[in-house]
Amino acid sequence: MLKIAIINGPNLNLLGIREKEIYGSSSFEDYFKTIEQKFPTIDLTYYQSNIEGELINKLHEIGFTYDAIILNAGAYTHTSIAIADAVAGIKTPVVEVHISNVFSREDYRHVSYLGKHCKGSISGFGLNGYELAIQSVLI
Repeated sequence: MLKIAIINGPNLNLLGIREKEIYGSSSFEDYFKTIEQKFPTIDLTYYQSNIEGELINKLHEIGFTYDAIILNAGAYTHTSIAIADAVAGIKTPVVEVHISNVFSREDYRHVSYLGKHCKGSISGFGLNGYELAIQSVLI
């Protein structure tokens, strides 16, 4: 059975509450139940933290044993060389996901320090981007 982890970064614990016009009205926990049902043959786990070091620790913890990691590092995508180094240092392939289309937003969101170390990036498809990321692992 494939093991895939979804890791979400800062402020993504507020999905369904914050900026609904950008991020929608569903909590990630509710959405996660949906994707577990859509992919019953995959061992899916979910982790979220607002703390950069905790995200790095989780990447180190699972980055040599899981089949894939889907990472939405939130704003750390655009600021954290440390998370980029963590992604570069692990063996598990990482797919970068963003709920909003980062290229239609502020200029600083157009830069991803993580992207060059990832298998690919998905942006702008709402929560469905996580499903697209899972499908990309399956092909």
